[in-house]
Amino acid sequence: MRLTILGGGGFRVPLVYGALLGDRAEGRVTRVVLHDLDAGRLSAVARVLAEQAAGDPDAPEVTVTTDLDEALRGADFVFSAIRVGGLEGRAADERVALAQGVLGQETVGAGGIAYGLRTVPVAVDIARRVARLAPDAWVINFTNPAGLVTEAMSRHLGDRVIGICDSPVGLGRRIAKVLGANPREAWIDYVGLNHLGWVRGLRVAGRDELPRLLADPDLLGSFEEGRLFGPQWLRSLGAVPNEYLHYYYFNRETVRAYQRAEKTRGAFLRDQQAGFYEEMKHPEAAALASWERTRAEREATYMAENRDAAGAGEREEDDLSGGYEKVALALMRAIARDERTTLILNVRNRGTLSVLDTEAVIEVPCLVDANGAHPVAVDPLPGHAAGLVCAVKAVEREVLSAAESGSRTTAVKAFALHPLVDSVAVAHALVDGYTSVHPGLAYLT
Repeated sequence: MRLTILGGGGFRVPLVYGALLGDRAEGRVTRVVLHDLDAGRLSAVARVLAEQAAGDPDAPEVTVTTDLDEALRGADFVFSAIRVGGLEGRAADERVALAQGVLGQETVGAGGIAYGLRTVPVAVDIARRVARLAPDAWVINFTNPAGLVTEAMSRHLGDRVIGICDSPVGLGRRIAKVLGANPREAWIDYVGLNHLGWVRGLRVAGRDELPRLLADPDLLGSFEEGRLFGPQWLRSLGAVPNEYLHYYYFNRETVRAYQRAEKTRGAFLRDQQAGFYEEMKHPEAAALASWERTRAEREATYMAENRDAAGAGEREEDDLSGGYEKVALALMRAIARDERTTLILNVRNRGTLSVLDTEAVIEVPCLVDANGAHPVAVDPLPGHAAGLVCAVKAVEREVLSAAESGSRTTAVKAFALHPLVDSVAVAHALVDGYTSVHPGLAYLT
């Protein structure tokens, strides 16, 4: 089975390959094709993968290419993890937004809109090429903003594109652990959009254990989200939000923390990873050891500004292991081998959430089999959550419209309608700022 990874020179690709190394079953991935526009980054990542595979005679064969069509032909699965504009683009997204006093995070608020406007045209081109060159392939999208990009691609690939994210998985795992439950035996009632969802229940043997957690301040304060949001706010919500909702519920505090930070997250990652790729230019460098050292620092500093704003302290060691590669592998296994499983995924709504239309991509538990991912019916969202979901989905639709039409006016509308952008004048300034620093937004007229 052939897996093509778009963004194959990306820093986290070794996580995916490492997960594949433990798979020995029938129908496993036997060939991995890495595609990237940067040949130097491809070479660096290929070196890491070669060291990972050392001594494993069954390790998937790895080839690299800068030709997109070549990478797609014959693919059974396409894993999309591209970053249009690179980390320099992300750093610019943050700078422009913070200069206007609003959030510049890569998937939330102004930064997420700017990133989406750059990324959607490229993702749509990829989707069209997949439909033409590998019509039987399944596309697993991790490219951010994941829900928005998945919806853009679904207009050309239908249900054969599925978005993944590790945030809901990590949240469910932490809640189960605090409650003394096995995450594999728990049903997580999670619903929303990508980076905008809530755990509303956690069932073990048919019993919802979440009320027990919400009633215990000590338990609530013992894990990441409890420290981030505070036990009192979680009890008020009657649910546990995805960590990215901290940008909404504590926006002022987060923006101040980002403005005070020595570097934005994008600038930190840009400089950190530049050091790794520079080191990989030396043939004698230990590729895997360098990558692991860099990754450990990356994970330890994840959402550091939010934790500082909340006084939440350092991340726990169990939260440093990521997880999106495990979701990707479980998804591929379920489809390729008909190994039925349940995963929280980004898929078309199909009436699952009544407040959104059937084509809207949402993030919910899905039953996965050889025919793809099937969203599970969920209870309606409470009013406050439904309002936020509808508002952000409306913004996503304006982003898609702007990307399709090239309309600068529609792009301004997308920024102005976002709950975290508080002025139409600011929206105009954001579009002016982003189009001045991003060549990839020259299409907006």
